Amino acid sequence: MADMITDDFTGENQKLPSGLNILTILTIIGSILGLLSGFWNYYNAESGYNKTKEALEPGNLEKIPSWARGFVSPEMLELQHKMLINKLPILILALVGSALCLYGALEMRKRKKQGYLLWLIGEVLPILSSVLFVGIASLKGVGIIAVAIPVLFIILYTVNKKELIY
Repeated sequence: MADMITDDFTGENQKLPSGLNILTILTIIGSILGLLSGFWNYYNAESGYNKTKEALEPGNLEKIPSWARGFVSPEMLELQHKMLINKLPILILALVGSALCLYGALEMRKRKKQGYLLWLIGEVLPILSSVLFVGIASLKGVGIIAVAIPVLFIILYTVNKKELIY
């Protein structure tokens, strides 16, 4: 019943296509997680920086499991320092991006084309803010996931864009 849409012109109910339904549900979940993650990163930026700094001190690197040593490097410390310095603008842009994604997904559930554009801006905004405030190095290593998932969703939404009728 929640995925039924009433057509304003004919008064008929139209079922939301399953692909669009699944994508918007995943986007709503991801947007909520993005909001929580933005706050989490803001409040834990300093402790993450301090832990990495402490781990890089002589003698402490050997205490870290071998699989995790690749995540502790002077380059990582520099990235975390940039994130710490710019944590407020990063938070604001992460929240705006997540809110745009959430609102855009809700609009696309109503099959409105404007929802796609709002979602797209919200999807790209955190990536651009990361590059702007932290640098392109933020997208290397594990950070590639921050690009791969949005690119996948952009492709999937673009394929399903034809289902948006208003």
